[in-house]
Amino acid sequence: MFLKGKRALVTGSTSGIGLAIARAMYAEGAEVILSGFGSDEEIAALSAEMNARHVAADLMTAAGVEALMSGAGEVDILVNNAGMQHVAPVDEFPVDKWDAIVALNLSAVFHACRLAVPGMKARGWGRIISTASAHSLVASPFKAPYVATKHAVAGFTKSLALELATSGVTANCISPGYVWTALIENQIPDTMKTRNLSREAVINDVLLAKQPTKKFVQPDEVAALAVFLCRPEAGNMTGANISMDGGWTAE
Repeated sequence: MFLKGKRALVTGSTSGIGLAIARAMYAEGAEVILSGFGSDEEIAALSAEMNARHVAADLMTAAGVEALMSGAGEVDILVNNAGMQHVAPVDEFPVDKWDAIVALNLSAVFHACRLAVPGMKARGWGRIISTASAHSLVASPFKAPYVATKHAVAGFTKSLALELATSGVTANCISPGYVWTALIENQIPDTMKTRNLSREAVINDVLLAKQPTKKFVQPDEVAALAVFLCRPEAGNMTGANISMDGGWTAE
């Protein structure tokens, strides 16, 4: 329970990686602030499970992030996890989708950090962790804004870490490959039908084609790394972009 007395805000924490991180932070004693989509019943259940507060906010705008940070109060741990994706060629990419991806994947990270940093500096302790991606290091076609924003998050993290180097506040990002979530699992039946492939072939030859281990990263693995970055032993880890991608970016 080494996070007892610390407040952790995790964006995109009502499902997937963010939910796993929120649960892991709560298990170590943190007061958790949830932020994400879901039905009233789902959010109420998660809030009760972690004795957490949920702050509803539109992270696509500066004003929305300001509302989130105001509702959360002073935070000791900020996990920038909310994100979105859209796949299309550059010359056919909808402009509104580009703007939305940049707003959520990148600008929301900046706005949350600029608002969280003053309190962290004043207290002499803070942890900023952003979920980047293997696409913060390498690219794939038809994902230009996603790749651009994840590269930018990695660069922003480095710059932030240098600014905060003597303040007791660290800034790092985690770059997972394909993570086993409901979003991925739900794609398998349609892909089997469309490509006339077995479930095993879809997993190994389509979804995991770029991960040499042929294993999905598990949300709990990402969460465990996020928790470690909050430990005293990680106090000298800052400005890092940590890969957890089954060897994807080693090739």
